[in-house]
Amino acid sequence: MTKMKNIIVVGGDGFCGWPTALHLSGQGHNITIVDNMSRREIDAKMGADSLTPIASMEDRLLAWKEKTGLTIKFEKIDVAREFDRIRELMAAVKPDTIIHFGEQRAAPYSMKGVSEKRYTVDNNISGTHNLLAASVELGLDAHFVHLGTMGVYGYDDDGIEIPEGYLPVYIPGDDKKIFQRHILYPTNPGSVYHMTKSMDQLLFQFYAKNDQMRITDLHQGIVWGTQTNETRLDERLINRFDYDGDYGTVLNRFLMQAVVGHPLTVHGTGGQTRAFIHIQDTVKCLALAVANPPVRDGKVAIMNQMTETHTVRELAKLVSETSGAKIANVDNPRNEAAENDLRVSNKTFISLGLKPVTLAEGLMDETQHIAAKYAGRCIRKMIPCVSTWTDNQRPGVIDPENSRAA
Repeated sequence: MTKMKNIIVVGGDGFCGWPTALHLSGQGHNITIVDNMSRREIDAKMGADSLTPIASMEDRLLAWKEKTGLTIKFEKIDVAREFDRIRELMAAVKPDTIIHFGEQRAAPYSMKGVSEKRYTVDNNISGTHNLLAASVELGLDAHFVHLGTMGVYGYDDDGIEIPEGYLPVYIPGDDKKIFQRHILYPTNPGSVYHMTKSMDQLLFQFYAKNDQMRITDLHQGIVWGTQTNETRLDERLINRFDYDGDYGTVLNRFLMQAVVGHPLTVHGTGGQTRAFIHIQDTVKCLALAVANPPVRDGKVAIMNQMTETHTVRELAKLVSETSGAKIANVDNPRNEAAENDLRVSNKTFISLGLKPVTLAEGLMDETQHIAAKYAGRCIRKMIPCVSTWTDNQRPGVIDPENSRAA
């Protein structure tokens, strides 16, 4: 039986935060969502929107209460700018666990322009540090769970399996003895967003060592899918479905493009290998992390939160074969290798009992159904990725009449 915990979910209105808050509430935990609602504001600024209609926070929480009898509390707080308010809330709630999703999460958005770069750094780093500093100042014994990214490792294809956060190194000493150390796997961020997640790692390392905080950092792959068991209960609980060039994850974008008759936009050769995880497994992994806090030993627990790897062209081929959509190879807006391999260890979550949902299990059909049901809400001009990594890059060709068909 799950022991009830007081849990603050920072960023609980977002794509991963919202279904996680519902899942943990359903397990019997006392949940308080904290969010500054910036994700909705960014949509409004860009002229984009979730393909699925997202209810107000008030309506979402009312629907959850009606369907389950459970109450989730909500506080609109900007943790990066309102330190006193988040500290006061933490003092009142006395959380057993703080789950931190409250960061600007899109690599393309973080490279869109100088204001987006500055916002990503200011928001992500200040928010993370404020939560850590408040925890220490208040003397809380809270387990801090952070949603990180596989992107901190980079994608340079070193030919080794990426370990879970730490790399054993062997250093020759002056007396010819060999000393073994475990260091953080060298970071190699590919965007300003990934850079902030790399900087988070150093903050966690310091607070775990200096203040003996119990911290779990989850290095997550690309999330696909939309619904979880909880979000299916009522349309007002439905999760986000981002398809635009800045926030849409690659598989969800392909499925939506197929439904509305747009070519599948493959950046470059499509040889980029990425790690993936279904949104249902994301919430399961968060629940497993909450239930298994690390010991207080001055070391951050790092887990790779992914279930399978695929190249972008493999995904495009899969969607094309099932939908009949054409594939359009477009210029890659990112500054990255055209081809890479990727092998990742995820042994911790498997050992904790995770039974992964994979693309082969047919849940892609549900995502296609969601895309088809709400296709009328698609804003086609938002489909292309126009954020480029360097000034000499040009946006990719996305006109179906002019694109290079695969």
